[in-house]
Amino acid sequence: MKNIRKRTNSMLTLLIASVMLVGCASKPMVQQNQVEIKPNTLVTLPTPAQLGYSLTASQLITATWNKQSHQLPVQLQVDPKRVALAGFSSWGTRILSLDYQDQKVETYVMPGLGATLPDPKQVLFNIMITLWPINAWQAPLEQVGWQLKQTPNHRQLIDSKGDIIADIDYKNVNPLKGEIIFTHHQQHYTIDIKTLQSTQK
Repeated sequence: MKNIRKRTNSMLTLLIASVMLVGCASKPMVQQNQVEIKPNTLVTLPTPAQLGYSLTASQLITATWNKQSHQLPVQLQVDPKRVALAGFSSWGTRILSLDYQDQKVETYVMPGLGATLPDPKQVLFNIMITLWPINAWQAPLEQVGWQLKQTPNHRQLIDSKGDIIADIDYKNVNPLKGEIIFTHHQQHYTIDIKTLQSTQK
């Protein structure tokens, strides 16, 4: 009887621990409004208000690396105080999300998918570096010695050594009316951002 009780208690302890771990994994994580743009290099994100207008958009993000492509439907909402982003599976389930306000970023990734999904903060960075005005990025990038250069329908992200980290190509003068191609030269991936529907205020 004692052995049976010990085994039962051990199984209950393991079960409770497992439930607690799953519960912890599903809780949102709150972080500061900084994102890693290179190992040991953090940049502060511009504020939501610096976009200059309120925006609601449905986007399709296609990431390609190692000759494989993966798609992530995204819903984006921006107002002067907040950026909210949610990514969905092909069957419509929310698999990642992000809330950025008051200089803090709260992220969520569906438990069990952390190793296969991109970091929501990286998704946010890619969207913000393509949509926010170049002057919104000037001060944050200068703090780490980086810069963002812009010519018609094109941007370049340049690091402190003068190396081109990424090229951003716009297929339309209005970035919300055409595809945006983000090519990261050092990490060897390409992101295609296609806005399917959007409203601005």
